[in-house]
Amino acid sequence: MATITMATSSTMPTVTPATSSTMPTVSPATSSTMPTVSPATSSTMPTVTPATCSTMPTFTTATSSTMPTVTPATSSTIPTITTATSSNMPTVSPATSSTMPTVTPATSSTMPTVTPAISSTMPTVTPATSSTTAAVTTMTISTVTTTMATITTATAVTAAAKHITVASSGTGTTRPALGVAEFLKLKGLSFGPPRELKIRLIKVESGVGKTFITREEEEKIIPLAQISIKNTASEVIRACRGAKVKGKFRESYLLPAFSVKPALSSEQPIARHRLSPPTPSIYLESKRDAFSPVLLQFCTNPRNPVTVIRGLAGSLRLNLGLFSTKSLVEANAEHAVEVRTQVQQPADQNWDPSGSSQTWPCESSRSHTTIAKYAQYQASSFQESLQEEKNSEDEDEEEEEESPPPDSTSNTNPTSTEQKQVGKIIKFGTNIDLSDPKRWKLQLQELLKLPSFMRVSSSGNMLSHVGHTILGMNTVQLYMKVPGSRTPGHQENNNFCSVNINIGPGDCEWFAVHENYWEAISDFCEKHGVDYLTGSWWPVLEDLYRVGIPVYRFIQRPGDLVWINAGTVHWVQAVGWCNNIAWNVGPINSHQYQLALERFEWNQVKKVKSIVPMIHVSWNIARTIKITDPDTHKLIKHCLLQSMKHIQVLRDQLVAKGKKISYQSRVKDEPAYYCNECDVEVFDLLFVTSESGSRKSYMVHCEDCASQLSPSLAGVVVLEQYRIEHLMSTYDTFTLAPPPSSR
Repeated sequence: MATITMATSSTMPTVTPATSSTMPTVSPATSSTMPTVSPATSSTMPTVTPATCSTMPTFTTATSSTMPTVTPATSSTIPTITTATSSNMPTVSPATSSTMPTVTPATSSTMPTVTPAISSTMPTVTPATSSTTAAVTTMTISTVTTTMATITTATAVTAAAKHITVASSGTGTTRPALGVAEFLKLKGLSFGPPRELKIRLIKVESGVGKTFITREEEEKIIPLAQISIKNTASEVIRACRGAKVKGKFRESYLLPAFSVKPALSSEQPIARHRLSPPTPSIYLESKRDAFSPVLLQFCTNPRNPVTVIRGLAGSLRLNLGLFSTKSLVEANAEHAVEVRTQVQQPADQNWDPSGSSQTWPCESSRSHTTIAKYAQYQASSFQESLQEEKNSEDEDEEEEEESPPPDSTSNTNPTSTEQKQVGKIIKFGTNIDLSDPKRWKLQLQELLKLPSFMRVSSSGNMLSHVGHTILGMNTVQLYMKVPGSRTPGHQENNNFCSVNINIGPGDCEWFAVHENYWEAISDFCEKHGVDYLTGSWWPVLEDLYRVGIPVYRFIQRPGDLVWINAGTVHWVQAVGWCNNIAWNVGPINSHQYQLALERFEWNQVKKVKSIVPMIHVSWNIARTIKITDPDTHKLIKHCLLQSMKHIQVLRDQLVAKGKKISYQSRVKDEPAYYCNECDVEVFDLLFVTSESGSRKSYMVHCEDCASQLSPSLAGVVVLEQYRIEHLMSTYDTFTLAPPPSSR
């Protein structure tokens, strides 16, 4: 390693070849002009060669230069950068040439070899001597300044960075500590993108020849309130830094004053006969019809809340026998089944426990069994029904023979105050998980015969871009029913679409209401003391008709597929003994995305967990999908914008408080994270605390709940899962793609 002594000249140095193979000797130029140095092939940061031991290196910075020397550390923790006291840097001696240096790649893997240029390769920069400009040429040079900081690591940070298990939905994800190369890439953990000083060189032609004048250009900072999706990521970040937001950044992810929902409300009251509209039903004539783009357009049309595709299983030759009770028992008899114990009653009625009046709450108790045991119950229920029907026929014949002629004065109709006889108790087998591809291989393969937009997984399905399993949404669930089994009223999680196929042999009766009326139904739930989002309720039809809410009512037969469009409110009751399979899909269109994001924000207001992590999904879509629809692109881009603003504002606030941010990249199939207290989605910046116990675990919190636990964030480790530069790149490259060419 050569030594360095400072030159006596005040000018910038010219670089001459070093006598050492690792570091160059630098000598000052005799010219008074400011040289421009062409970029070296080496990084401006130090190159670290592997240490002879397994520990992490300690960085020592020389006082005479910005280039630190790397020596092996004795600690295995995150490296600390301190000021060096040694003089291990090269010596600066006077240069013998006034020319500019040319930097050529070094033969060594650590530092470049520098040789003097034969002639100057850059123009001399002097002030213009004439006020008359013949021609002006503009060039821009960006000078990047990187600042190194002293990084100190608390015990909690060290433990978290070396080996962290973060609890999420009952599972943990373990990752090792950062290696040498990874750490060097992530130096300056608490800083955002590098700052630039832009210098504009203006070429001026005058009577005495060509020369240049220089002018510094200040980057314009756009007010944060004026930032939109038309701005670049760099402009967004600068606006966030310049805004100096105090407190939590609270802005909606939804695009203001923009909606793709159809206008259905009318000032004129809807006639009574129009409150029971006919249900759109499609009869497929061939397999080709099932794969027609027209079918996709019809099903996803925002004006169609529900579509029944009659006989789809027959058209596609689906083997529904694979989902029959007999096949299920043969495949996996001991598989778990959730059981709901309910009271059997007519589909258009919902009586309170005393049977005195109709109400909205739909009570049921929960237990568990196996497929084999529920199959026995389902079969015995069918046999009992046959026996009851036979006995009832015999009793009717006897009554006809013995009963006297009817009395015209007697009143056979019950009064309105007469109590309704309480129905018998039934059991409904629900939420049976068919996600295991090994146990249910034949069943899941059969569903690949469906059109792509109906499949459990496809590139055009938002739920396929979650990156992890959401049971019942991007996996198949099975329902085993006896007559009267009820699925209470609800909208699907985050307003996603759903697919439901009746396996048979019995029918199901469906009720559906357009998304436009969900708030009115929510008001009814509130009046009857039941929570709309998390409670169990069964609408009283007359209540809906009285306020002018149209209700679609139809029968689903074996082999029929029911498509529930985004946001549709619906409830279902089994007419006979049958099995059903169902899952969710998320077509990547503006209507579905807007409704999903609306429910995401409403869930935050009501403190209900959004099963679909919409911020996480939005970034994944931006990385992997080309969007051709302008409205869909606009909505997603705005969500990314708001997410990036929130992250940058929060980062700046943490750095201002002196809180360190430790980078920990995501691993494959790592789930999205939710706050342990309030269930809100936590994206990118995780606030982690350790929970003491027999097995130490780590809990994720949102910024609000973390601040409530510890106002100074003491004992809280802040982890960053995405570098801000990565998010900026994703944001800038997410552009509207040209529509596919029509043939």
